[in-house]
Amino acid sequence: MLAEGKTTTLYSDELVKARSTLFARRYRAWAFLVAGWLLYLTLGAGIELWSNIFLTILILGTLSTPVLHFLNTTKFQAELAKLTP
Repeated sequence: MLAEGKTTTLYSDELVKARSTLFARRYRAWAFLVAGWLLYLTLGAGIELWSNIFLTILILGTLSTPVLHFLNTTKFQAELAKLTP
């Protein structure tokens, strides 16, 4: 066991921030999509014109998000490899 003041860190603060930003950018679309569907199902279905526009945007987002997520996998892995010590 290490003494209390002699712990080592695996990642520097800059590296932790860069990795967190990378993962946040990767999964941001999924978070917005889930939040959009929750808002639509709870609040947006009762508004006449805006519900149709919002539903169309959500359907397009639902169809495009998995495709974009898959297409950007190689770029994400390359950037993650640069940030891995």
